[in-house]
Amino acid sequence: MESSRLAADVERLAESLGQLPEAAARPVFIVISGLPGTGKSYFSSKLAERLPLVILESDALRKVLFPAPDYSPEESQRLFQAVHLLIEKLLKKGISLILDATNLTEQHREYLYNIADRLRVKLILVRVEAPPGLVRRRLNSRFRDSWAKSDADWAIYRQMKTSVEKIRRKHYVVNTSRDITPILDKIVLDVKRMESAVSTASTQ
Repeated sequence: MESSRLAADVERLAESLGQLPEAAARPVFIVISGLPGTGKSYFSSKLAERLPLVILESDALRKVLFPAPDYSPEESQRLFQAVHLLIEKLLKKGISLILDATNLTEQHREYLYNIADRLRVKLILVRVEAPPGLVRRRLNSRFRDSWAKSDADWAIYRQMKTSVEKIRRKHYVVNTSRDITPILDKIVLDVKRMESAVSTASTQ
């Protein structure tokens, strides 16, 4: 029963993604980490404008499975079990993707490291941050926007801030209160170099 429910959850999430980008010989797995309101979704959308990536946004995917989410540990566990399996399925098909979620602890990120290591795909880690004052203004304005996918408020931000852990692997850091273009350029160049190396190797 558990496995059939998981398969159904993955199918529902996959259907919500719409048209996928073209498959690549070596897909890229980009993991975004950061507190609510720091600009993770904005950064992800700008990166997806530059590279053929599908965005897995945890807030949106949660509401696919749970239209009225309660954010309980059980709900989150069910969601991320399905998300992790969906990530594997997409990467195995050659689909490059961005996981846009808080990903605040190494315990949670270890699942993602393991997927990338097992599938031998390029993993790019990005920590997104912004000054608390700006975050507070963003979170306050979010509730006036009917399109906002996240329900996090300032109290949740402060609560989650205590659980932030340093990313132990090499990663990019972007402050969305400043110009994000230099970091976007670096990541795009990183991906293009990998693609060029793969292309060169395949012709030798």
